Amino acid sequence: MRIIKLDATDSTNSYLKRLYSTESIADYTAISTNSQTNGRGQMGTVWESETSKNLTFSVFKGVVDFELEEPFYISMVISLALIKTLSNLSIPKISIKWPNDILSADKKICGVLIENVMKQGKIYGTIIGVGLNVNQTLFDNLPKASSLKLISGQHYDLDELIIMIIKNLKDYFLLLKDRNYEELKAAYELHLFRKNKPSTFMDAEGVMFSGIIKGVSEVGMLKVLLEDNILKAYDLKQIRLLY
Repeated sequence: MRIIKLDATDSTNSYLKRLYSTESIADYTAISTNSQTNGRGQMGTVWESETSKNLTFSVFKGVVDFELEEPFYISMVISLALIKTLSNLSIPKISIKWPNDILSADKKICGVLIENVMKQGKIYGTIIGVGLNVNQTLFDNLPKASSLKLISGQHYDLDELIIMIIKNLKDYFLLLKDRNYEELKAAYELHLFRKNKPSTFMDAEGVMFSGIIKGVSEVGMLKVLLEDNILKAYDLKQIRLLY
């Protein structure tokens, strides 16, 4: 396990992509930083983190020999690795807000950005960026954000946390390599935030509607039960879950 620690960088995902383009890197090579000047989240959002108080890192994993049926299983693997790590720390009420935000109760504590490396139309590897709120206690203008310290009252060692996460990531990638798709999907859906509960959504046009989350499709689309017993699948650009 090779972990490169930086005082600051623009983005750990970007740094790891640049490293990958210049040298051959081993599986689970990780870039960790105390400060990101241009941290990125899903759909072009910005990930903000207080310097030296949180865990911001990216990990490379080659998957060329996995014969992946669907890339979304990579998202399931990282989500489940994070869930297992936080469960081992006794963080309560952990869930996955589709596609891969990690919550405690209804507060976001972790975001994930996955960028796949493609060669000749196949996924050669994946760069997994993780932002985990750990020891930060103030979140200005972010009422839905929390941290491990706010939840548990404990201070955490960032170096120990990254090792725990990568270890669990290895375990779940082994399940993926062995093509345990049903097991991974069932575990992911078990932790899906607001599954089987009436919820409010907003579509791409800003229209609000009600539905019940039933699970995810094989390609990672969110399956929502609508009125008149219609089950519809949405991708990330089509729908947003409102609390």
